[in-house]
Amino acid sequence: MKPTGTDPRILSLAAEVAKSPEQNVPVILLKLKEIINNTPLGSSELKKIKQDIYCYDLIQYCLLVLSQDCSRIQGGWTTISQLTQILSQCCVGLDPGEDAEEFYKELLPSAAENFLVLGRQLQTCFINAIKDEEKDNLLHFFQILTDSLFWLLGGHIQLIQNVLQSDHLLHLLQTDNVQIGSIVMTLLQNILQINSCDLLKIERKTLHSILDEVLFKLLSTPSPSIKHTATKLLLVMAESHQEILILLRLSACYKGLRSLLNKQETVTEFSQELKQLVGLLSPKIQQEVEEQKLHKAACLIQAYWKGFQTRKRLKTLPSAVIALQRSFRSKRTKTLLELNRQKEEEDLRLRLQLHRQRAMRILRELRLSMLEIVHPGQMEKYNREMEEKSALIIQKHWRGYRERKKFHQQRPSLTEYKAAVTLQRAVLKFLAKRHKKKKLFASWHELQGLTDARRVELKQQVDDYVRRHPGSQMSEVASRELHAQAQEQLQHYFMGRTLEERAQQHREALMAQISTNIEQLMKAPSLKETEGKEPEHFLSRSRPVAAKAKQAHLTTLKHIQAPWWKKLGEEPGDDIDVSKDELSLELETLFIGGIKPP
Repeated sequence: MKPTGTDPRILSLAAEVAKSPEQNVPVILLKLKEIINNTPLGSSELKKIKQDIYCYDLIQYCLLVLSQDCSRIQGGWTTISQLTQILSQCCVGLDPGEDAEEFYKELLPSAAENFLVLGRQLQTCFINAIKDEEKDNLLHFFQILTDSLFWLLGGHIQLIQNVLQSDHLLHLLQTDNVQIGSIVMTLLQNILQINSCDLLKIERKTLHSILDEVLFKLLSTPSPSIKHTATKLLLVMAESHQEILILLRLSACYKGLRSLLNKQETVTEFSQELKQLVGLLSPKIQQEVEEQKLHKAACLIQAYWKGFQTRKRLKTLPSAVIALQRSFRSKRTKTLLELNRQKEEEDLRLRLQLHRQRAMRILRELRLSMLEIVHPGQMEKYNREMEEKSALIIQKHWRGYRERKKFHQQRPSLTEYKAAVTLQRAVLKFLAKRHKKKKLFASWHELQGLTDARRVELKQQVDDYVRRHPGSQMSEVASRELHAQAQEQLQHYFMGRTLEERAQQHREALMAQISTNIEQLMKAPSLKETEGKEPEHFLSRSRPVAAKAKQAHLTTLKHIQAPWWKKLGEEPGDDIDVSKDELSLELETLFIGGIKPP
């Protein structure tokens, strides 16, 4: 929902962004910086401007531009750095209202992630740059980007956890460049000063990676500035969380850290911070004893717990063995049952085969006995009868197979025929209902001038014509073609009806517009009382235009009044001829040249 009382500068800027091509949008969005800078900080006017910027999706436009390829943005890194400043300033102190869930859960995390991605791209460009001037500019842009990210995190501290556990931040921290590394560690130090509680909420692996990288820069980098920044960052992390301090003292990964820090050169700039860090890593004897006691107590608790778990597992072991035995026996029983079933099937198959052989043997013995009984003179007759019976049995089976195959082949055509009959029945019912409605609402008019003798004569002519031209039976192919034509004409009709409904709605809208124009013209003053450009409002269209409008109106009326069966062969958009007598138009009644009726 758009807010009321929107700043006209925001409205004009939003309209310009919507109308401009994509490549000009980043440069247009830079005008937001001037609007924000000209508004007093902390004022209600600035808050209202930020709400307007968010409601008109200008913040989303900035985020989309920053997610694009940097080489395609007009102005390069200069435009990108300014857009990051604008995005961070607009997001801090903004009240999203009803869209709070989308703003806090989608837009803000996406903005922070885009800042880190842009930082990695800037880091790559800085490393690949050759000229010193180009490197200085890229370093300046990187500083602006980190300042914008810090400003955004200062206004929305819930984003700190997302930034700390991001892989992009870890990649930025792992750089070998002195200047980039110093800026990233300064950013990390400022973030922890805002809210250090989120450092323990990230994954253990990510925390170890950050600590390893900071210690590596402190111990292996010859640059004093990097060492100073790394020392301050470690000092902040150790002072803010006792768990990190214990990790640095007792973890096997950081064994010997205190001795390595003692061997570092005592540089004047950060000797005090280094001594303070060494002092934190070098606790007193009592504290060490207490921590050792706590460590032993923890080990003892873990030993008891592990012993309890082992004894509990051993108690449940017999039941597990029993369950395993039960499963094995069940599987073995199923296997035996399957083997018995296969053996029974094999025995049944053998018995059937023996029974079939026995039946064949009995049949042959019967035939031999019949041959002994039958007289030799009747043998030929007997063989002929047996052949006929065999031929009949073979023919019966073959005809059954052929008819079943033919039925399966004719099934699709039978389905199509049934579908065609169903469609024709539905169409005929529909047409009968339409005809019945027309008969109910149409008034009956007696034919004038048609006598009984004339009716008898016309009926005789119709009977003679039908007798001379008898109707032929339609084949299956012709019926299918006729059915396809009927479906096509019905489709054309329904399409034309949809277009007519749309045209009717358009005509109603035009009629409303014409009524409004007529009302305005009727209320307008006469030509004698007009001043300035007011006479231009009295100009009307020419007579040919009016005649064309009348022609189109009569054409549409005739097309609407025509029966539906005349429209079946027409295509949508076809012109309809109208006689010239119907185009008679009283042009004197039109409003021409500002003549106002009394």
